[in-house]
Amino acid sequence: MRKASTKWHAVTVVLRESSCAAAALCRNQKHLSGEAPKLPLPACPHPELCPCTYRHFEDRRSGPRRNAEIAGGLGDSKPRSNRRQSPGRRAHDKH
Repeated sequence: MRKASTKWHAVTVVLRESSCAAAALCRNQKHLSGEAPKLPLPACPHPELCPCTYRHFEDRRSGPRRNAEIAGGLGDSKPRSNRRQSPGRRAHDKH
């Protein structure tokens, strides 16, 4: 396996028609490259002919992770009002 290009570099196991059941269990699982299973997999019944390979990703995460990223901006365009019903519990918090 090649050296990871970023801290979050990840791989998935790519299956082929002749891939074994052990490889099928890894389908659609992203692993940090340092934690990825070695190919051929230990349970592979034909390790000398294993057709499996890795697909590489710069980041193991996929898609936007925060609401602001989903909306396409850095934050809400309108400020939110204070939703607290009562002042704080400290003496200097009270009005």
